[in-house]
Amino acid sequence: MNRRRNKCVSYSQNWNAPSGGQRGKQRCQSESKPQKKGVEQEEQDFGKGGKEVVPRGTCPTMCPHKELLNRESQNRLHRFEVVPGTEKSAKPRGDPLRAVKEYSRPAAGKDVTKPSDLRPPDVLLKTVFYLIDELAGSPSLQPWTEVYSFVFDRLRSVKQDMIVQRLSGKDCVAILELTVRFHIYASYRLCGEPLQIYDPRINDTHLQEYLSWLLDCYKTGSGPYPNQEEFQTLGLLYNLGSSLATQHILELPERLRQAPSIKLALAINEAFQAGNPVRLLRLAQKLDFLQACALHRHLLTCRRRLLLIYCHGYNSRNCRFPLDRLAQLLCLETSFTAKLCQLYGIEVNPQNQVLFSKSAFNEPEQERLDCKVYHSIVSEKQRGLTVKSIIHGCV
Repeated sequence: MNRRRNKCVSYSQNWNAPSGGQRGKQRCQSESKPQKKGVEQEEQDFGKGGKEVVPRGTCPTMCPHKELLNRESQNRLHRFEVVPGTEKSAKPRGDPLRAVKEYSRPAAGKDVTKPSDLRPPDVLLKTVFYLIDELAGSPSLQPWTEVYSFVFDRLRSVKQDMIVQRLSGKDCVAILELTVRFHIYASYRLCGEPLQIYDPRINDTHLQEYLSWLLDCYKTGSGPYPNQEEFQTLGLLYNLGSSLATQHILELPERLRQAPSIKLALAINEAFQAGNPVRLLRLAQKLDFLQACALHRHLLTCRRRLLLIYCHGYNSRNCRFPLDRLAQLLCLETSFTAKLCQLYGIEVNPQNQVLFSKSAFNEPEQERLDCKVYHSIVSEKQRGLTVKSIIHGCV
């Protein structure tokens, strides 16, 4: 008799939050289909052989020796993986200490359960530390978009090995925590980059899957998990306004719900749902840097809502609103506040006074709304923090 398997629904399928604004809606067709597979679906793909025995990896290095030789012979090594000084050779030599197993899609007839090709938990954790410390956190490797692309792919490969081995426990949690921080930071740092370089929707899809998996580990694992408060907070801030995200937080134990950062995230979420952008932006100033990164994709929506409310509330020919006061409410510099007003059709006179008018308010073209220009509320919090420290949670 065949057992009926319960379907696992991840947060990424349910949490209806924006992901990168309108720019992300132009998702590349070549990427869209593969990205829709969640952790559960990938596990089903890997287990189609009907094997009940869970394989255990024996590969002692970040990249299996056979793969390294194959990619070296096919000239498919990334410049981050070659022996220094051989980059310009016809066939650069692979460096066993720098090469990392690349992601490959499951294919018919391909055995992905060979122990010699799978990295055990300690090697997987070592691989993630290498990707974060030596690559993502390196101040010398540029451009960071290329670093992100490489690390993104290799983290997918780590996830593959974790799924095949059905990894759980503290090693799994440690890997997922670093991965979630990396994707949240990337969502802020690469915001506004061209779609051919960075697609926010793809980053969001993977981030939601990693986050869903991590929160499930917290729920089903024995713990203790000292970073759980941090990631419950990040999950709510990233998925602001989602009823499922809110419900998840409200079902947490009382000791977690009363944690300061979770209470702050709940207050911000309440302000978002109540349509109170002034309170939301005021509370957002209390967030640390990574929390602000998680929130940042909602900031343009909040500022638009504030301007629309003020256009109705101060709709009068004789009413003049101080630009510097509006800048304080929007948490922006005065020059950026004036620019944002003009984008929405709101007049700013030579005396730096705002003339709100509900009839003049209009929606600008999305291409003109460069989210990155209005990041000051987030960027100010990064002072003194390195990428390495951010992803390791030292904020």
